[in-house]
Amino acid sequence: MTNLVLGTAGHIDHGKSTLVRALTGIDPDRLKEEKARGITIELGFAHTTIGDLRVAFVDVPGHERFVRTMLAGVGGIDCVLLIVAADESVMPQTREHFDICRLLRIPRGIVVLTKSDLADADTLALVRLDVAELVKGSFLETAEVTEVSASSGEGLDRLRAAIAAQASHVGPRPVDGAARLPIDRAFTMKGFGTVITGTLVSGRVRVDDELDLVPSDRRVKVRGIQVHGAAATEASAGQRTAINLGGIDIADVARGETLAYPGAVSVTRRVDAEIDLLESTKALKHGARVRLHHGTAEVLGRASIAGVETSVAPGAKSMVRLRLEQPAALTRGDRFIIRAYSPPVTIGGGVVIDPAPTRPGVRSVEGLESLRRLRVDRDHDEADAVAAMVTAAGLAGLPRVALVSRAGVAPAAVAGMLDALAARGVEPVGERVVAVAHLARARETLVKLVTVFHRANPLSDGLPREEAREKVSPRADAAVFERILGDLKTARTLVGSDRLALASHTVAASGEDARIKSAIAAAYQAAGLKPPDAATIQQSAGAPAALVDKITAVLIREKVLVRLDTLTFHADVLQALKSEIKALKAAAADGRAAVDVAAFKDRYGVSRKFAIPLLEYLDRERVTRRTGDVRLVI
Repeated sequence: MTNLVLGTAGHIDHGKSTLVRALTGIDPDRLKEEKARGITIELGFAHTTIGDLRVAFVDVPGHERFVRTMLAGVGGIDCVLLIVAADESVMPQTREHFDICRLLRIPRGIVVLTKSDLADADTLALVRLDVAELVKGSFLETAEVTEVSASSGEGLDRLRAAIAAQASHVGPRPVDGAARLPIDRAFTMKGFGTVITGTLVSGRVRVDDELDLVPSDRRVKVRGIQVHGAAATEASAGQRTAINLGGIDIADVARGETLAYPGAVSVTRRVDAEIDLLESTKALKHGARVRLHHGTAEVLGRASIAGVETSVAPGAKSMVRLRLEQPAALTRGDRFIIRAYSPPVTIGGGVVIDPAPTRPGVRSVEGLESLRRLRVDRDHDEADAVAAMVTAAGLAGLPRVALVSRAGVAPAAVAGMLDALAARGVEPVGERVVAVAHLARARETLVKLVTVFHRANPLSDGLPREEAREKVSPRADAAVFERILGDLKTARTLVGSDRLALASHTVAASGEDARIKSAIAAAYQAAGLKPPDAATIQQSAGAPAALVDKITAVLIREKVLVRLDTLTFHADVLQALKSEIKALKAAAADGRAAVDVAAFKDRYGVSRKFAIPLLEYLDRERVTRRTGDVRLVI
C-alpha cells in the first residue's frame, strides 16, 4: 500500500481537529486540557485507510503561542491540508502556517474550506477569493479547493477522493538513505517502557537495530515497531512510526532529538545555509539572534551574513553561517524555519548547504563565493557541490563517512558519488577523500622542503620523516602523507624511510668539512683495533665536539666507520681483522683453528674492553662460531 502523511495547517478554531476526527474516527486531541478548552495544544495523530492508500494525519495547533509545536509536526509531511473556516476566511495563523509550509518546500496540498454549512454562497465566494490571493504563485496556486462540513458530513467524500488522488503524486521514498526519525513525542507504556513517535524521513528501521539518539549521543536498541497502530518488523521512509526503545529512560528522551543510523547526520554548532526571508518581515541584520526550527527541534543561534552586506532585505535570499548555542543534528539538504528571537514570529526559512563547515569565515567576497558553490538546487550539480566541499577542507579532506553525515549522500549512493568525484579531481586516500590539486601542491612543498634541507645540511642524509610530515600536513590524516610520499617515491623523486632525501642527493663534504672528515677517518684508521676516545678525535680533527659528532655520523652512514656497541672502528681495520682470522684456518695443518679471549688479547695487544666487541663482531660476520669459551674459525 502507498503511505501518505498529511498535515493540517490553519488558524485556531478553524476545525482542524474536528475534520481529522470526521475523516478517521480518531480524536487527535489527547490532553484533558485540550478537550476542556476546545483547542489543540500538543500534536495530535490519527490514521485511516482510503482504498489502497494508508493515510497518517498530523494535527497541529493553530494558536500563535503553539507555533513551535506546529513546526515540530509539519516536517516530513507529504501533503498539507490548509484549513480555512468558511465563516471567518484567512486569519493571521493561516498566513503563518502557509508561509511555514511554503518555506519548508512541502510539495503538495489541498485547500479545505471547513464549516461550509455556516456560510452562504456569497461568503464562500469571498473566502475563495481570499484564499486564491493568499496562495497565488505558490505550490497551492492550482490546488483543489474543497468545501466540507465535519458536523453534517457534507463534502467529506469529495475530500477523501482528493486525498486519494494525492497518492499518484507521492514521490519515491529515500528508503536507501540513512535512517532518520525526528522525535515528536516520547512517553512510557506499561510493560514496554520508553516509546517514541515520529515520521521516518529516510531509510528503514528494523526490530533489533541499534541506533543513536542525537544530538545527545546515546545508543539505543529497537525493541518493537508499530505502523498505523499495528505491530511491524520494520518501518520505512514516509511512515508514521511508534518505536519501543531499549537501553534508555523516558527522562533522557524528548521532542527535538533524532533517532538515526550511526553516522547518518552531523552533530554541529556551526552551519552554512541559504536562507529566504519573507517579504512581510523586517530586514535580518548581521549577527542577529534567531530561532532555528529543524525537524522537531528548536535551537537558538546567531546569523552571520556571508559577503560584505550588513543585512538581508525582506523577500531576499542570502548565504549565511549560523552559529548555534546548542548542538543540532543536521545534514546537507535539510530544510528549516527561522523565527525572530523576540517576538518569536516566522521570518524565513532555508536549506542547509554544509552542516559542519571547515572553511574559515564567510565575511568576504571569497567566503560568499565559496558558499555559492555549495548551493542545493536543481540547477546545481550535486557532485560539483560535494567536490567544492572537499576542496574547501584542504589537505585534511573529508572522511568517507562524512559523505553521508555531512554531504547528505545516501549510503547506497556513496560508490556512485566517489566515481563522480574522481571525474572532478577528488580521490580516495585511505578512509578519506582529498582534492588531487591539494595532493599535487603538497608533493611540490615536500620536494622544496627536502631541497632546502640538503642545502642547509650537506652532511645529512635527509630530512627527518616526522619533521617533514609536520611541515607538509600537520592536520591531515597519516594516510594522506603516506600517499604524498608514496607518489614521490614511485616517481623516483624522493628516497629514504626515516629520513627523506632527493634521489639525486649525495652526502659531500667540502672545504673545512672535508678536511675534518679526512682527519677523523685517518685517526680511526691509525688507531687500528684500539680506537681513540672522543677528546683525542676532536684534537686530531681540530674541530668542536658537535661538528665532529655530525661528521662521524656521516662516516658511519657511508660505512667508512663501523659502530660496535659503544666503540667505533675504521671499516678497513675490521676488514683486515677478518682476513687475518680467516688465514689462521688456512695456515693450520689440520685445517682447524680456534681463538679465545686471552689469545686474541695477546695477539693484538688489546684489553678485554676491545676484545669482546671485536670477537662478537666476528661471530655476527660468520668468521667465527662460539663454542663455550672458544671460537672456532669457520
